[in-house]
Amino acid sequence: MMAQAELVQCPNCRNQLWLPPGFAGFRCEYCGVHVGFRRPEPYYRPNPPEPYYRPNPVGNRPIMPGARNFNKPGYFNKPRHESIIVNPPPLIRVSCNKRAVLCGISYKNTKHELKGCINDVNCMKYLLMTKFSFPEDSIIVLTEEEEDSKRIPTRQNMQRWMRWLVQDCRAGDSLVFHYSGHGSQQEEDYSGEEVDGYDETLLPVDFETAGMIVDNEINETLVRPLPPGARLHAIIDACHSGTVLDLPYLCVFNPRQGNCAWEDHTPQNGVCKATSGGEAISFSGCEDDQTSADTKALSKIQSTGAMTFSFIKAVEKGEGKTYGTLLSYMRDSVRAARQKPKNPTVLTNMLYEGGSQKQGKIQEPQLSSSYPFDINEKPFYL
Repeated sequence: MMAQAELVQCPNCRNQLWLPPGFAGFRCEYCGVHVGFRRPEPYYRPNPPEPYYRPNPVGNRPIMPGARNFNKPGYFNKPRHESIIVNPPPLIRVSCNKRAVLCGISYKNTKHELKGCINDVNCMKYLLMTKFSFPEDSIIVLTEEEEDSKRIPTRQNMQRWMRWLVQDCRAGDSLVFHYSGHGSQQEEDYSGEEVDGYDETLLPVDFETAGMIVDNEINETLVRPLPPGARLHAIIDACHSGTVLDLPYLCVFNPRQGNCAWEDHTPQNGVCKATSGGEAISFSGCEDDQTSADTKALSKIQSTGAMTFSFIKAVEKGEGKTYGTLLSYMRDSVRAARQKPKNPTVLTNMLYEGGSQKQGKIQEPQLSSSYPFDINEKPFYL
């Protein structure tokens, strides 16, 4: 069962916010005012010496961790909003070391509608439970079909649950973040972090009013807090998602040597994009300048994300023994499903090559990491 948060009202601006159990106060995300409350009664306390006596609960109050302010010019596309301050309610650890957040967005009844994203997260949830022993109550699913309003994939809810995924993580924890939906790019804020001058983004269901979630924030939220011994796997099935976690190393295939090498993507301005000692690995649907398919070409029955389907199929067929065999099977599956016709036009090339006019650039799943390793030797596991 999940612990319940308390709905409280800011005494200054009167906006309502969720206060996680055990926290003595919060900083209002709207007006910035710090508000303190009396600490909740402990679950256990000694028998009081007198019937009406209670110890003073003021001492050793938990301090609400401050969130970095991303609301500076150029960080998000307009309209810009401050990052979420109050964390979501913590989930009781059932398996003690496995957690997942799965986000699938269909953008139903809009011009951006996708057909396979909700199916993607349902399949990923089943895979995590049956193949990797993730307990069901440690998997958070965000889709438009959820009855709980806190699990609709709005920008605010996605931020909250990404923070929940890594909060209090420790050595031995295995974390998974899966996203199936739209991805995009926007010009960066001239910080010099991006080689191509663009930040990669994820698009919440309310992105047209609340804004996109930028790769800098994703890195700050999911990657930077990972302590030694903790592992995060991100599986991002979206357009322009090659470096959406801003990890320092990208695995690049060398056709001349017939092998893969790690390309250093450490920002030239010296900004740290690594973990705090943990391990972060990301599988993404395509390169930064490509689009990712939502198609029936792979399953032959129902629309799915090409990258999600190939990932699940590789694991089911036993091709996920190492990161190298998993990546190779995923790329071969996507290529086979998107074979180009003979004598294609430029437009046909773009359809089959992930929106790129460059010859020979068919959508290819990407692998990035917080540190380089031998992909043919390192075993894959979640």
